[in-house]
Amino acid sequence: MKIVIAGAGEVGSHLAKMLSDEEQDIIIMDTDEQKLAMLDSYNLMTYQGNGTSFRDLKNVRVGEADIFIAVTPHEARNLMACCMAKTLGARKTVARIDNAEYLQPQPQRYFAKTGVDELIYPEFLASEEIANALRRTWVRNWFEMFDGELIVIGVKLRSNSVLVGKRLRDVGETVSGALHVCAIKRNRETIIPRGDDHILENDIAYMATTRDHIDEVRQLCGKTNIDVNNVFIMGGSNMAEQLANHLGTKYKVKILESNLERCQELADRLPHCNIVKGDARDVDLLEEEGIADYEVFVALTESAEANILGCMMAKDMGVRKTVAEVENIQFISEAEALNIGSVINKKLLASSRIFQIMLDSDTSNAKCLALADAEVAELVVKAGSRVTRADVKDLTLSQDMTIAGVVRDGKGQLVRGNTRLQAGDHVVVFCLTGAIHKIEKLFN
Repeated sequence: MKIVIAGAGEVGSHLAKMLSDEEQDIIIMDTDEQKLAMLDSYNLMTYQGNGTSFRDLKNVRVGEADIFIAVTPHEARNLMACCMAKTLGARKTVARIDNAEYLQPQPQRYFAKTGVDELIYPEFLASEEIANALRRTWVRNWFEMFDGELIVIGVKLRSNSVLVGKRLRDVGETVSGALHVCAIKRNRETIIPRGDDHILENDIAYMATTRDHIDEVRQLCGKTNIDVNNVFIMGGSNMAEQLANHLGTKYKVKILESNLERCQELADRLPHCNIVKGDARDVDLLEEEGIADYEVFVALTESAEANILGCMMAKDMGVRKTVAEVENIQFISEAEALNIGSVINKKLLASSRIFQIMLDSDTSNAKCLALADAEVAELVVKAGSRVTRADVKDLTLSQDMTIAGVVRDGKGQLVRGNTRLQAGDHVVVFCLTGAIHKIEKLFN
């Protein structure tokens, strides 16, 4: 598949790096030579040029592209670049935008006519992720695969979990087929565990399960789900505004913003919310605003440091669920090691969504990426592929991957050692970043 990416910022660079591991034909273009130089060590081509230049688009042979992705910081340029790329023959185009209005059906139809097939608004995706997290406060991550037939969750385990201290091979006796531990994040490192590995306190365990076992898994993890009525948002960013719109009047929402002009804008746009001027790092102010009465604290300022500090303070003041936006992808592992609850990165979510769009055209597989250093892959088993020739325990998979679950005849089930995969099975695989190409060889 030939892929052309316009924009070598964090979204474009992360996307290009992930795709380069999968041996795709990738060209990433940007006007900034230094940004491109940082990608020289990856299996891709770089081109210094402008996505809104016909000459530059022709030079990268955009007319041969299966997908053209415009993810520069400039919305208008992204839209224009997609229109131009489509005119030159690109099969599918994706543009990053900054306006939620464009996601409405009528604007989307208009842009589709002009050559923009898909629109990505990172702040909208992140606010949607946070809103979904309020319904499942006990998990860090939640992926629904194959229309919810299989679910992969990430949970931080404390000493009250019956799973802590157990070897993986002994967990099966405890859980009675309710879950399959796919990966463990420990001390800033993600590992694919084997039977002799132990689950330790403070591990973030990524587990596959099915919908009818969710309550059982929650109890095994020692978690309770919080009934959320009140949400405290630190920072009046665009993401905060989108989140408040997602939440609507179902929750009591308070937004704390330091800029007076922005407070006035939010008050006009969000009449159902309580807008307060102030700095959420001020402990006295937080106490005055009754933060202890809020079940959820969400930190969405432009400063990752402020967001992390705000969540730590909120935890100390009794808030049970906290969410921090961490913009720098490299900081995510560090942030997850702290006691700040869930970590949101809009650029990583945007990359994940673009991956899904890209692979929708290839019905043989689809994939959801929303972790900084791991991948959750959906694959379809092909007739005669290597994975059909032996039980899972005898497949001698490499140490950086594990088969978590399978959907057969429309029904999700977890994979055991004696499971034999069949042609047509839809399979969920958990692997470390860069290992996906090994898996695809097993399934094709």
